[in-house]
Amino acid sequence: MDLEQIPAAPAAPEASQLAEDQDLVRAVLLKDRKATAKFVNRHADAILGYVRSRLAPRVELADDLVQEVFMAAWEALPSFRGASPLRSWLLGIARHKVEDYYRARLRDTGEPVDVEPMGPGAAEFDTELDRRRLEEKVQAVLQSLPEHYSLLLLWRYWERAPAREIALQTGRTEKAVERMLARARDQFKRRWNDV
Repeated sequence: MDLEQIPAAPAAPEASQLAEDQDLVRAVLLKDRKATAKFVNRHADAILGYVRSRLAPRVELADDLVQEVFMAAWEALPSFRGASPLRSWLLGIARHKVEDYYRARLRDTGEPVDVEPMGPGAAEFDTELDRRRLEEKVQAVLQSLPEHYSLLLLWRYWERAPAREIALQTGRTEKAVERMLARARDQFKRRWNDV
């Protein structure tokens, strides 16, 4: 995860990424095994993370639901238009599978369930919930780092201080600050997957 992107709004998908997604989909549809493996490897972690976060604390069910997401994706893949990134499309399928799971579990309880389409505020709620979870994860990772790394990352990326300014303020060379930032980013990335 690139720390510079955390506080900013998501960028519009690049044309090259959309073209790459469409090429991958074409290859998968042509039954290319390497493309199919690439498809799964590229998106499985994101889908699993999304599903696990929505099923918490029942995360033991996530693997089965992820399989359902990919099975539904294979069936719907010919309809992928490439107007948005493939990951976004897959996350949409995952959202529907999670909602299906919620509905099925609520029906099993015997309580009446009102299943209405999501209202206009639901997407904003999901976005806000995702943003808060991301912030919590960033904070947890930062807290797990040595203090000098977390302070340096906060100063550089959240306060948007250039390395030159940090160097001047700390009495270090700009190169020394850049090396320290590289080590801090490396530690952050390693711990990101562990949290």
